[in-house]
This record gives sequence, structure tokens and C-alpha cells, in this order.
Amino acid sequence: MKKLLNLAALTLIGALGLSSVAQAEELHVMTSGGFTAAYKVLGPKFAAATGNTLDTALGPSMGKAPEAIPNRLARGEHADVVIMVGYALDELIKQGKVLPESRVELADSRIGLVVREGATKPDIGSVEGLKTTLLNAKSVAYSDSASGVYIQDQLFKRLGIEPQLKAKSTMVPKIPVASVVATGDYQLGFQQVSELLPVPGVTFVGKIPESVQSVTRFAAGIPVGAQHPVQAKALLDYLASPAAQPDVKATGLDSVSR
Repeated sequence: MKKLLNLAALTLIGALGLSSVAQAEELHVMTSGGFTAAYKVLGPKFAAATGNTLDTALGPSMGKAPEAIPNRLARGEHADVVIMVGYALDELIKQGKVLPESRVELADSRIGLVVREGATKPDIGSVEGLKTTLLNAKSVAYSDSASGVYIQDQLFKRLGIEPQLKAKSTMVPKIPVASVVATGDYQLGFQQVSELLPVPGVTFVGKIPESVQSVTRFAAGIPVGAQHPVQAKALLDYLASPAAQPDVKATGLDSVSR
């Protein structure tokens, strides 16, 4: 195992064009939920290859929660890298908080559905099946980030069932939607697939139909005033590299066409 790790580290160093004797630093990374599962796999590989350490803060890409990345930066919290929903990152670039030339596109994320482990998997293979499943559900939960905003503000309207869903659907803040489905608090849980898969106690049903799907692009950048921009760029280059794509896809994300 150690030999395999060393080989992977050397391969990564070569792929990134890094020197194994480059000065190692502690990078402060802020990442939002959709890319977190991939980051948790790729981050340790980058650290092993480069000697850098990663100090990571988790938070949504938007919203009023104190943990939200824009709110963290507004309070003056330091970061070398931010990983978040693309359009939320673009807003930070417009505000002059992230270097525009540092922006890197990482992956696409689609919305999926989970039910409690042991429950019958409903039919969401077609738009009509999804509509029927939602109408028959006793309760529906979705996240307070990009996927949930889409479901609440657009999907229910597109399906023509907004009035029927209003009283039995809830936007869940801060915690993974699948966790409240696992406890039985909600019958159906919708969120980005990469955020649903790691949670125990639920069964993944599938992605919602492509014709009513909302694809969220995850991107990353380097904040203005980052203490370690060279090492930060190396991390971003790796996260977007071909070598990282098998791990990205394994977490439920889709690679970005380049």
C-alpha cells in the first residue's frame, strides 16, 4: 500500500509539474457540499504528493447561514481556495473578492432522489413518473443550496404541482437532506447526487429526468489576498486534471467537457 501511495504521489507531482522539494504550506480551503465528497478523496492525494496540508472549512455556496462561503469571506475569514457553485463564484469575482484569472471549472452536478433504506423505490424515470411520485408523497425535503432553490422556485411550477406540494415540502438548511430521510422525518429527499450518496440509511433512487434536470456547475478560484497562491493554483490544477476524473465521477459528479 505504501509503495502504491508513493507511486501515486510521484505520478501526481509529474502531472502537475511540481517539484518534490518545493516549500510545503498549509492551504486554507473553503468548499461547498456538492464537490465535498470528491475533495475528500482528492485532497489527501494532493497533500501526499506535494507535502502541503489542507485546512478545510465546509459551507454552502449561498444563503444566510454563517457557514456559507460568501458570508465567511465577508467576515474576513482567510482562504487560499474556494470551491463552490459556479454562478456564486462569479458573483464573488464581480465583487472583487476572487481573482478572475484563477477560475477553474471542476464538475457538473445533477439532482437525484433518495428514500429511506428499505422503502420501495418510486418511479422517477419519466417526467410523469416524477410528478406522480411527488403528488403521492407524504413529505418532501430538499436542500437550501442551488438544487433546492431550483426545486422550490422552478421544478414544482414546471410540473404544474406547486400548490399541492407547498404544504408538504421543506427546505432543509445546513445538514444533508439524506440524513433527515434516513431518520424517517421525510419520505423523499432531493439534493445533488454527490451529496446524497455518502449518507447511510437511505436508498438512492436515481437522477430526475434530464428534461426537467438542473445541472449545477462547480468551479473554484483563489481569493484576493490569498497567502499561498502558487500552491493554491497547483491544487486547482489537480482537481481539474484528467488524473482526478475517475474519483470525481465515482462520487456522483459528471466531468466537464474541455
